[in-house]
Amino acid sequence: MEGLKRYIREVPDWPKPGILFYDITTLLKDPVGLHHAVDALANHYVGRLVDRVVGIEARGFIFAPMVAYRLNAGFVPVRKPHKLPAETVSASYSLEYGNDALEMHRDAIAPGQEVLIIDDLLATGGTAVAVAQLVESLGGHIAGIGFLIELEFLKGREKVSGYEVHSVLKYDK
Repeated sequence: MEGLKRYIREVPDWPKPGILFYDITTLLKDPVGLHHAVDALANHYVGRLVDRVVGIEARGFIFAPMVAYRLNAGFVPVRKPHKLPAETVSASYSLEYGNDALEMHRDAIAPGQEVLIIDDLLATGGTAVAVAQLVESLGGHIAGIGFLIELEFLKGREKVSGYEVHSVLKYDK
């Protein structure tokens, strides 16, 4: 899967100086790259029981529905506050520069359901942990957490160490 890295554009000093941004839009526009990326995410979970695939706003929305389709599972969006129309549950989490929150519909996960969480990037792990807490607060079981990209140098895997984590691509700097 390391060949997928050729589809990812590296943008230096974005969104601020000193940051190297891994831009997936170049992968998304390429049919072959997109196909391989979705297969690499989904194939890791083929043969496992997955009832729901949760996608985290915004780029998790790109991959999670395609993975859900491949696994014959439902898709559940997790959004920023006040974006979902029905009753929600919420989880707050810390960022390096403050706090944020995410919400999910209260009826999105039933007790005992096997839930796969999908996002584009594992950085510090705070977002993934918050989403796992949302799922577990509704009685769901985390079947795994999958990412297209893992920034190993930020050590986010340590924060999600209580879960089975799959990353397609890893960057160490």
